[in-house]
Amino acid sequence: MTAVAPDAVAASQADRLKLTEIFLSLQGEARDAGWPTVFVRLTGCPLRCTYCDTAYAFHGGDWWPIDAILDEVARHGVRHVCVTGGEPLAQKRCIGLLRRLCDAGYQVSLETSGALDIAAVDPRVSRVLDIKTPDSGEAHRNLWANLPLLTPHDQVKFVICSRGDYEWARDVVLTRGLAQRCDVLFSPSKGELSARDLADWIVADRLPVRFQMQLHKLLWNDEPGR
Repeated sequence: MTAVAPDAVAASQADRLKLTEIFLSLQGEARDAGWPTVFVRLTGCPLRCTYCDTAYAFHGGDWWPIDAILDEVARHGVRHVCVTGGEPLAQKRCIGLLRRLCDAGYQVSLETSGALDIAAVDPRVSRVLDIKTPDSGEAHRNLWANLPLLTPHDQVKFVICSRGDYEWARDVVLTRGLAQRCDVLFSPSKGELSARDLADWIVADRLPVRFQMQLHKLLWNDEPGR
């Protein structure tokens, strides 16, 4: 048996990420909704939101070298790439993957919970920050220090489950001046809040946010890999 040098093992581990899946679909939400997009779904998440639709990404997955990830992304032949999870920033090497994707010329977005520091993310990446509402069960995990880091290139998303969630999110948007920093998006939690009710509340309050529904759920009803 040939021995592997410890430094070689460390180097190979430093260049890997644990992935649940890589697939091509339409971007279902946020600014790039509708664009053919390669999704790179990293494994693992420290949060447990009540409405989570990707719990299958909490555990398992396979280790992929970053070079292999880039090769698989390139095979699909589109320019938009979304790095998601789980919570992708829970793996520190995600920062390097994002940089490599930008260097390769892709238009890159990152879907992150907002519970982890986004300061090290490449500024070429559009950071889609999912601020957790009270009904998510994880509002206490919001890292408010992320908000001053946001730029017009970034986006903030709220998943709204109830009237109470809406009023809480509305107050966060207004008191923290989020609409002056970047695009702000409100989505109804599927099966918990009527999309029409949320739309009516936004209009009644003249709230400076964009209403959105998740396109992938309308088209494919939460099928994994779509």
